[in-house]
Amino acid sequence: MIRTVAPIALFVLSGCVSGPGPGMPSEATAPPVGSTCTGRAVTPARIETVTEQVLVTPARLDDAGNVLEPAGYQTVTRQQITRDRQEVTFDTPCPDLLTPEFVASLQRALRVRGLYQGPISGVFDPATGRAVRDFQVARGDHDTTVLTLASARALGLVALDRDSLMNR
Repeated sequence: MIRTVAPIALFVLSGCVSGPGPGMPSEATAPPVGSTCTGRAVTPARIETVTEQVLVTPARLDDAGNVLEPAGYQTVTRQQITRDRQEVTFDTPCPDLLTPEFVASLQRALRVRGLYQGPISGVFDPATGRAVRDFQVARGDHDTTVLTLASARALGLVALDRDSLMNR
């Protein structure tokens, strides 16, 4: 059986308030610096192409077990969903926290762990996103380039909340 895998992922960050919106009082402002927002990751279904040989006609044998006519097979190729679409939401640091200094600290923390080899630029570039995803997947967190709050805490970039400190 031959399998070809073509995973695709789409990542979205949402949930932060940047100013007054419809139905919101005019006093509403952005969340306080360092607060948390909600991230959302959507991973499409994984579809694999499966190619296999299917028996069409069985072999014909004589009474002694000798093959009179060999079995006939047909090659069948089909698409198969191997993982359903997944949509998850999670806490993430708000964009106001993702300053160049914070991103540079993130890059250094990922470099120390051998996950990031790019320059310490303070820019959340694709290489930084891949390193974030690798870190998060390795620790059993979400498979996304969006930095989760749990990962930021694990990297020592965001203060631990009271519950986390009490459970240590």
